[in-house]
Amino acid sequence: MAKIGEQFLVDHNGKKSAVVLRVRDYERLLEDVHDLSVVAERRDEPTISLSEPKRRLRADGLLQDWIQRPGL
Repeated sequence: MAKIGEQFLVDHNGKKSAVVLRVRDYERLLEDVHDLSVVAERRDEPTISLSEPKRRLRADGLLQDWIQRPGL
């Protein structure tokens, strides 16, 4: 992860009271928070093996088997 370029604002006692972020860094943090909330919401959902979604995608014509060629 790239380093966040933050700046801190301090009160009259020198204690950090706020942070200033680049908009790009702020938006990335919001995306991370959203992703984590989705993970938390889905934590108790049953899991499926990787072969199941592959099977479904093949059945729908959305996934084709690729031929493995030496050197690729």
